[in-house]
Amino acid sequence: MRINKLAAAILLGASVLGLSACATGFPARVSRYQAMPAPQGQTFYVVPGMGQAQRGGLEFQRYANMVTNAMVAQGYQPATSPQAATMIVQLGYGVDDGRTRIVEDPVGYHDPFFGGPFYYSRWGYYGRRSPFYYGWNDPFWYSPFDAPIRSYIEYKSQLNMDIRRRADNASLFEGKAVARSTNDNLGVLVPNLIEAMFTGFPGRSGEVVRITVPPERRVRG
Repeated sequence: MRINKLAAAILLGASVLGLSACATGFPARVSRYQAMPAPQGQTFYVVPGMGQAQRGGLEFQRYANMVTNAMVAQGYQPATSPQAATMIVQLGYGVDDGRTRIVEDPVGYHDPFFGGPFYYSRWGYYGRRSPFYYGWNDPFWYSPFDAPIRSYIEYKSQLNMDIRRRADNASLFEGKAVARSTNDNLGVLVPNLIEAMFTGFPGRSGEVVRITVPPERRVRG
């Protein structure tokens, strides 16, 4: 019985190692409700929304510029002020203080989370061994085998984007993108969440999709 248990642990460990080696993107869960008009010359202006976006400043302006570029790519035009815009884009974002997660290592002496490769998106580093690979319920976190127990901090980040018609305040788009990571760096998380939000934008109203932002191309010297 002990031999079978050990063999199963080794097989599980090998599969985790193999899968985690491929998990180099940045997955997020995106929900969207939309009644966006087709681009016909409408203008927009990005303003701070909830969370850490309320602080404004240069950090917010960086993300607002990213959203502006994404909206322009969709065919909408930036306005010079909120008063001159057809649509108001409210952008909010934030990351929590994190919580401790417990993980058991079924292999015993090799933990692919702590000893595995670093993971990058095109916007930078966001952790070791992506906790996203299995989605929101990673079986590696809940191993049935007797194994050493490790712990790490898991952060949850969120981006909200609401678009309203300025003339009558009618809602045109309500979107939320959430992700989990072992890194709380907004400079990495928010750009990835923005890219996830605009993947397939505006999407089908009421959909909840999992979108993986491709990793940056790493040039070998």
